[in-house]
Amino acid sequence: MHILITGGTGLIGRALCQHWLDAGHEVYVLSRRPHDVPELCGESVHGLSRLSDYPAELALDAVVNLAGEPIADKPWTAARRKVLWDSRVSLTEQLIDWLATREQKPEVLISGSAVGWYGDTGDAQVDEKSAPHSEDFAQQLCTAWELAASRAQTLGMRVVLLRTGLVLAPHGGVLARLLLPFKLGLGGPIGSGQQYMPWIHLDDEVALIDTLINKTDAHGPYNACAPNPVTNQVFSRSLARVLGRPAFLRVPAFALRTLLGELSVLMLGGQRVQPAKAQALGYTFKHTDCEQALKQLLT
Repeated sequence: MHILITGGTGLIGRALCQHWLDAGHEVYVLSRRPHDVPELCGESVHGLSRLSDYPAELALDAVVNLAGEPIADKPWTAARRKVLWDSRVSLTEQLIDWLATREQKPEVLISGSAVGWYGDTGDAQVDEKSAPHSEDFAQQLCTAWELAASRAQTLGMRVVLLRTGLVLAPHGGVLARLLLPFKLGLGGPIGSGQQYMPWIHLDDEVALIDTLINKTDAHGPYNACAPNPVTNQVFSRSLARVLGRPAFLRVPAFALRTLLGELSVLMLGGQRVQPAKAQALGYTFKHTDCEQALKQLLT
């Protein structure tokens, strides 16, 4: 297959590139630094600086749209909101506009989203049939992002909306931020610690995306998260046990709200999400126990 990835130099994109190179596919990555793509993603991965650089005469079988500036790196000022919106919604709109100009359309678009689409669900268990429980900037962003991607259906494409949880990986992602404080014995629950953390091992994220590309009856939203979400408190204790360190320094909710403003909802809220559609499709998760997944990644 010929596969185009936006956001291909990120954590998930790099793993997908390696997976598909190993399977013998041709992979193209849209990047602001196309010359760095072979080093970051694999020697035979093609870097593109513009969508129009993809050869018009070359077949395109699938597109995976993962582009987006990190959402939790900086407070959500007006300027930061615009960056986050442009890097997801506006880029997706440009992608669909470009696909509309191609005579040959790919069969499938896998477009990124996040479990933040559901808002803060508290203790309520949700799946792909559930409506959003609350509205904040992250929820609004995911909704607009999915709406933009869904336009590809009018082009005759199958569209899958990938609502991803926290991706656990040996390098990068959420663990890269947590390891130092936890190794120093400075880790612990955030706020009440009762907010749910839907998580997924990087291996399952890659395998699920590959499955969704190949299953021609897969369409619409899919929750990319393990079937056993854990609370922040359970996650913190599990990570501490794996590292052999204590985890008793709780981060007060008021401090996060004061420091981060609305961005704090990402840490103080949560989603008790189930991957109902992935399981109904026949996908079997390799990693379903959070502590065992952490052990596999970190020891």
